[in-house]
Amino acid sequence: MTFTEWHTTGQYFNYRQQKIFYQQVGSGPVLVLLHGFPTASWDWHKVWPLLAEHYTLIAPDFVGFGWSDKPRKYRYSLMDQADLVEALLREKGIPHYHLLAHDYGATVAQELLARHYERKEEQSWDGHAELLSLCFLNGGIFPGTHHPRPIQNALASPLGILLTPLLSKAKLRRNFSAIFGSATQATEQEVDEFYQLIQHKNGKYLFHRLIRYMREREVHEARWVGATVRGELPQRFINGVYDPISGGHVADYYEKTVANADVVRLPEIGHYPQTEAPAAVVEGYWAFRGV
Repeated sequence: MTFTEWHTTGQYFNYRQQKIFYQQVGSGPVLVLLHGFPTASWDWHKVWPLLAEHYTLIAPDFVGFGWSDKPRKYRYSLMDQADLVEALLREKGIPHYHLLAHDYGATVAQELLARHYERKEEQSWDGHAELLSLCFLNGGIFPGTHHPRPIQNALASPLGILLTPLLSKAKLRRNFSAIFGSATQATEQEVDEFYQLIQHKNGKYLFHRLIRYMREREVHEARWVGATVRGELPQRFINGVYDPISGGHVADYYEKTVANADVVRLPEIGHYPQTEAPAAVVEGYWAFRGV
């Protein structure tokens, strides 16, 4: 599916008066795919056809990202994005689902995991879909091991709002070059597509607000890390170890701290395994799910 086809064949649902874009395809058990910062559901297009052979795939653009609405006056938070995912599942009438999550989306997945354990302990699902398994890709799931890029720290500072007009495609290309594997660099077309997603509805001017997720990770560290290390739900971490942000050092920490840790390391792969090594990600996911 091309970039244009992904957009034109997508669907929308209403969430808190915002139009939220999502893609859906396939049949069978539901697998929800959660994208990272600063991109969108298009991140998954390379793994999409193979995963769709066995699953109903649903991939939303979070509010403030991609082709979803990007309101200026909105309280952006990871908690709210988790609410959005659950609202989409209710909209679709889905009782059970699996998660595959990357970067920003991996922390949204941690909140969904925490809710899963709470509801399981209380035996009170209240019409919410039940999470059946979770697979992480690279992400700052342990705040102490997360190494943000200088631009991320700058955007999170009080001066962040002044930097948003300067977020050009050339800067995106340079930052991607630093976090992709040396042999798996994003192509010029891929950078252009990622930047179009960022530019849509002037999304880059929200970055100083969206980036607050890094602070939110620290505030909710006990809740989100606590849920992750329990390891009671089937859980796997597929990690591009070359990634300077959340690569091999995070995989090592995960393996030491998570009960029944299940880690797949992808050598020479950077921050975007689903883009850089889609076949390896699908192979790792199939092995996890026993397909």
